[in-house]
Amino acid sequence: MLLQIASVTGAVLILSAYVALQSGRAKAEDRIYNVANLLGALLLAWVAISDRRIGFILLEVIWAAVSIPPLIRAARTSPTLPA
Repeated sequence: MLLQIASVTGAVLILSAYVALQSGRAKAEDRIYNVANLLGALLLAWVAISDRRIGFILLEVIWAAVSIPPLIRAARTSPTLPA
């Protein structure tokens, strides 16, 4: 049951990000877009690892990895809070 919830949640996160991108409500550089992709891919990777689905593991690990560089760039360029 837990794996089913994780699977559906991961899929909803990735698909929501994709719909937002395609509809113009998000950009590929947006932090929320990449966070949704990263979290969704990590959840689906966990499910794939649990089920020992090599192709699915490969897909989701790469999907998560591709989401990380834009998040790092965003963290580096975001304004810092005054001390």
